[in-house]
Amino acid sequence: MKSKISLIIAVVLAVTMVVTLSMVGCKAEVAETTAAETTAAVETTAAAETTAAETTAAEEMSEALQALQSVTDKWVAIFEKDGYYDPNFDPNDFASVKSPASAPKEIPSGQTITINWAQWAPADNLAELSKDFTAETGIKVIVEQTPWETFVSKYNVELIAGSDAWDIIVADSQDLGNMAVNGHFVEITDFIKEQKVLERFLPSAMYNYSEYPKGSGRYWNIPVEGDALGWSYRKDLFEDPDNMAAFEKEYGYPLRVPQSWDEILDIAKFFHDPDNNFYGVAIYGDNGYDSLAMFAMQTIRAYGGDLGNFETLEVDGYLNSPGAVKGLEYYRELFKYTPPGFGDAFFIHTNDAFVNGIVPMATNYFAFFPGLATAATNPHAGVTGYFTSPPQTTVDGELKQTTALGGQGASIVKYSKKQDLALKWLEWFARDDVQAKWGMMPGSFTCHKATLDSQAFLDAWPFNVNMKESFEIFEDWWAVPQYDEMLRIFSEELGSYVIAGKD
Repeated sequence: MKSKISLIIAVVLAVTMVVTLSMVGCKAEVAETTAAETTAAVETTAAAETTAAETTAAEEMSEALQALQSVTDKWVAIFEKDGYYDPNFDPNDFASVKSPASAPKEIPSGQTITINWAQWAPADNLAELSKDFTAETGIKVIVEQTPWETFVSKYNVELIAGSDAWDIIVADSQDLGNMAVNGHFVEITDFIKEQKVLERFLPSAMYNYSEYPKGSGRYWNIPVEGDALGWSYRKDLFEDPDNMAAFEKEYGYPLRVPQSWDEILDIAKFFHDPDNNFYGVAIYGDNGYDSLAMFAMQTIRAYGGDLGNFETLEVDGYLNSPGAVKGLEYYRELFKYTPPGFGDAFFIHTNDAFVNGIVPMATNYFAFFPGLATAATNPHAGVTGYFTSPPQTTVDGELKQTTALGGQGASIVKYSKKQDLALKWLEWFARDDVQAKWGMMPGSFTCHKATLDSQAFLDAWPFNVNMKESFEIFEDWWAVPQYDEMLRIFSEELGSYVIAGKD
């Protein structure tokens, strides 16, 4: 009996032990599972937080990047459609009418040639200067002026129709490829070489104004008006002791002529006081033609981006690069400190804001600065200073100095029945003595090296030194035949982003 009882007790104890061990195992498994689940939950939460942070960062930069990527894709599509990326594509493969290497020695007097240019002071100067040509040759010169708003479109319409209304057009630099490839202008490469224009005019000017395709050694005009975006500023405000002390206290460096684009933004923020009808800066905002694009391309380049490679025609990796994104974001940020209504601002608006005393600094093309240096048109003329677009450290840590090119060159119209007279005028205009006189006229910026180096030129206007500096750093827009379509896409896509940032 005892043995049976002992056996039963042993069995019960064994079962109890098994059950106990099983419960312990279950608890361990539960504990391990719970720990694993907790770890997974923590990792999921951390991953979610990282993803959210990355998403937020992406969203903060995506608006600028998306705008630039959209433009990049559309530009690439244009070039692909036109076969520019075909391995057999040759940008030099187009015919042209070529001028003689020199103008005729003897031309009967009593004739007339007509030059078409935009409506502004340099065109008035050209008409005045050309009186000397008439006195020498007996050939009368008419300089016909077209308002800037319709200038380019008007001569394009006329030339597409084969009009001989003008013998020479002082055309926009970015329209050169269109005019050359479509056969509207006479090629003057032999003339350029014979007259030693390349030796006497700035290489940067010949490349940007006269040469197409870029790097080809083919030339289509004589540079007439060299121009670039520069800056005016109020010396009295910058040198005011109270302003200087307050600025240095806030920003940690002296209030001075900006040494970088970053400093331009700091100064704009410092002076911006809309409650008292005073604003930080006057810059371009109009995206109807090229004003917004000209300002945008210089901030894009200043921070390390670019419009593309003008010789290989690559766009991807340039316009959608981190430097381009930074430059576009900078433009949007700076635009916040402009006066009200600057969404359509061009050269008149920026000069007016400066003259009316509501901004401490303003940008404009140098050709429009004579009005700021004249007391009759600017009550602050005596305290107005000027500066060149400054260098900037790019997103890659390199120092880059650039500014937007303006200006035009004089080309002979293929449909002109007076090409010999037009070439005679070009030959005369390119002469050293004529360029020296041209460079002294207000707002007429010669590209002639000897004139630019002369003390007479440097002393003629207070901004001439800055214009000369700008010749070494200015960069242009695309000069391909599709430039106008590309310009429209760029202005529409990026303009809405820049201007919307002020709302």
